[in-house]
Amino acid sequence: MTIDTENSGAAAHPDRTQRPDYAQYVVCAVMVAVGAFLLFDALTLPGGYAEVDPVGPRLFPIVIGAGLLVMAVVLAVAIPRGSRGEADAGEDIDPDMPSDWRTVGLLIGLFVLLIVLVEPLGWAIAGALFFAGCATVLGSKHYVRNIVIGVVLALGSFYAFYSGLGIPLPAGILDGIL
Repeated sequence: MTIDTENSGAAAHPDRTQRPDYAQYVVCAVMVAVGAFLLFDALTLPGGYAEVDPVGPRLFPIVIGAGLLVMAVVLAVAIPRGSRGEADAGEDIDPDMPSDWRTVGLLIGLFVLLIVLVEPLGWAIAGALFFAGCATVLGSKHYVRNIVIGVVLALGSFYAFYSGLGIPLPAGILDGIL
């Protein structure tokens, strides 16, 4: 049995020879920005929403904002130490393949179309078109099934918001029918 003393340190600790991933500082900056926004927004909420509720609407944004700030500091300390996240063993993607910007662009277009159409057509129709369009853009070739599932999701979410949460979504041209 021979021991290779020349490369044993680099092989045992591969992270020591690599440069830190400085692009992760962008993630830190986003976490700080979102955390600071949540804290500011929560602390500037006017009081008196619910006199009976001891928690109130401020608690969760404050907890999440503070958690984001703490995690941003932890990440900022870990980055120069060479800490890197490991890829999931079960990932079924090839990280060396280029990004599919066409699909991303089409999904963004569908979001914009949803924003434009939700008021005149209503959530049920615009949501059904959106869900079916997303399924099609993401590769489903079963167009009729995409539309049926889109209609079920749109109507289900419409009634879940309206009946379950008491939040009315726009009915659009189906006003009086839904």
